[in-house]
Amino acid sequence: MGDKANAHPGAAGRATAADHPASVRNVVLVGHSGSGKTTLVEALALTAGAVNRAGRVEDGGTVSDYDEIEHRQQRSVQLSLVPVDWDGIKVNLLDTPGYADFVGELRAGLRAADAALFVVSASDGVDGSTRMVWEECAAVGMPRAIVVTHLEAARADFEEMTRVCAEAFGGDDPDAVLPLYLPLHGPQAPDGHAPVTGLTGLLSQKLFDYSSGERKESEPGADQLPGIEEARNRLIEGIISESEDETLMDRYLGGEEIDFKTLVDDLERAVARGTFFPVLAAAPASDGGRQGLGTVEVLELVTRGFPTPLEHEAPQVTTVDGRPRKLPPCDPNGPLVAEVVKTSSDPYVGRVSLVRVFSGTLRPDETVHVSGHGLADRGHEDHDVDEKIGALSAPFGKQQRALTHCIAGDLACVAKLSRAETGDTLSAKDDPLLMEPWQMPDPLLPLAIQAHSKPDEDKLSQGLSRLVAEDPTMRLEQNQDTHQVVLWCLGEAHADVALERLRSRYGVQVDVVPHKVSLRETFAGRSAGRGRHVKQSGGHGQYAICEIEVEPLPGGSGIEFVDKVVGGAVPRQFIPSVEKGVRAQAARGVAAGYPLIDVRVTLLDGKAHSVDSSDAAFQTAGALALREAAVDAKIHLLEPVAEVTVLVGDDYVGAVMSDLSGRRGRVLGTEQVGSGRTLVRAEVPEIEIGRYAVDLRSLSHGTARFNRSYARHEPMPPQVAERVREETRDAS
Repeated sequence: MGDKANAHPGAAGRATAADHPASVRNVVLVGHSGSGKTTLVEALALTAGAVNRAGRVEDGGTVSDYDEIEHRQQRSVQLSLVPVDWDGIKVNLLDTPGYADFVGELRAGLRAADAALFVVSASDGVDGSTRMVWEECAAVGMPRAIVVTHLEAARADFEEMTRVCAEAFGGDDPDAVLPLYLPLHGPQAPDGHAPVTGLTGLLSQKLFDYSSGERKESEPGADQLPGIEEARNRLIEGIISESEDETLMDRYLGGEEIDFKTLVDDLERAVARGTFFPVLAAAPASDGGRQGLGTVEVLELVTRGFPTPLEHEAPQVTTVDGRPRKLPPCDPNGPLVAEVVKTSSDPYVGRVSLVRVFSGTLRPDETVHVSGHGLADRGHEDHDVDEKIGALSAPFGKQQRALTHCIAGDLACVAKLSRAETGDTLSAKDDPLLMEPWQMPDPLLPLAIQAHSKPDEDKLSQGLSRLVAEDPTMRLEQNQDTHQVVLWCLGEAHADVALERLRSRYGVQVDVVPHKVSLRETFAGRSAGRGRHVKQSGGHGQYAICEIEVEPLPGGSGIEFVDKVVGGAVPRQFIPSVEKGVRAQAARGVAAGYPLIDVRVTLLDGKAHSVDSSDAAFQTAGALALREAAVDAKIHLLEPVAEVTVLVGDDYVGAVMSDLSGRRGRVLGTEQVGSGRTLVRAEVPEIEIGRYAVDLRSLSHGTARFNRSYARHEPMPPQVAERVREETRDAS
């Protein structure tokens, strides 16, 4: 790694098509918003010689945040791929958004990567959401390293941040999180701050000076060696404790000097296995410089310590009808299996799919099978189609650089797959396969929208379908009860980006309207009604009379119709007509215009005319009878109640339970989940949790997550029901 003797800047240049999985590294950058991930990606690209000294590609755009929405919002909102070459290795850097609303893009990056760089700001520390992602990576054994940024901040302290990272990420073994380098400080400024100008390698005991914008190696003075001894000894012990050579620790403790190469080799193996997590430091290059502080060390860690795609177990694969299929590990000559990890729209090229190839080799202009299953609940229909792909390319900012092929283990952009959606599998047309989808977060913030004008209405359906095809963390709902179009998002920022993409990409202007929940009505007690529909206006008249009794039923019973007519008072052929009229009126509601449920309607008596009675007349009479029964009855307004489960850190359990109670919720119980977390179960009216996705994030500082599912409808409290009725009357 960077501590190796005579380390060199590597082979500078742009990434091209890889020829073997061993020469590929797929690395995702993870960290909270503002931690410096995008800046680090651009600094690494500059060091690798992939961009000019301003950190830009030829068209003037940056290599990562090139989307117009990202420029306007001044933050990353989507997954970006920046491929660079370093020392003969193609490094695919996957820059992810740090804001919680775009966690779907983060999960796509984790799916495409084989290792992760956790970027931590020295001025901000480690937030709760970053800890949660670390735990997810730990659960699947993904190799990780930590890069500390913002060392130029006035209160930045690398040693303290290393301690914080060990505490946050080390778990039961804080010695598994240790620095490979210590900062080298320049002259102290008048304000007392001494800038970081270089690094001291703990294993090699060499100095790497970046103050000129180029990495310069030198030997430390005799007075500098004692200052790094304690940190160096701790690092060596941490490496040896993870060594496969069980005798190494005894030899070290016995006073034997461990060979430098042995230490570096053991370090690289421990990093690749995901059992040791080095801490590094990085910063952009100074004005006019090419190499930013620590960027060479980060690239060397990635290329020498992180695993190749050959060491990454591929997700499970089945045939499209569900039969398991065993694939050889990352074989470029194996059957084609690739996955669409991101879909975007380009105004000139059309739909562009970012693809990770897990098996086989993808080539331009070949016909592939596109298969998508398992996201029907989010507005994605299952589909199996054959499509001819267009050009293959490597993205770099707004540019697309042509590739001749993409082998197993590599990533590329594929043009003109009109049916491909994020999460779809690409395979050979004569051997169609399906990959197990990765876990998507549930969108829990509803956004009710309507077209702004008639031209927008004509384009709305197509725009929304394209939007959800690109982003499976959105769910499109056409609510049959409220007649609203609802776009379910992960948060307010996610919703803002969705609206802006509808406007800017698809030319659809929409208005946001208040979201409605599916309310219902029911009878609180028995009631009777008489429906009389008698008209005579020349020719055939209309004559139908029926008498009914209505009584409430237990929740979930629906509408039950019972015939108790005797003596033929209502002819048999018209009894279904009465039922049809009753059910039609129940669907329209009897009090506030919401569907009536959970009642038994009994037809007791009626009258008919030999000439003027008809199907239509008795339908009208049945509806009138139900409406009359409601006039003198007490009608309950029913609201949907959701079962809510909240996974939250123990520090916030009290606040979460208090907040749920304030939303008319009933806490059903709690249970401990792992160390330091509690699962809170509650039932809460849906009308009270429309913005819970936003409010819970604020309440728990981004560390809690929740799920909701429909439980039942139950009566609203009288004061709430009256307020809803007034709002309904005002709206009408």
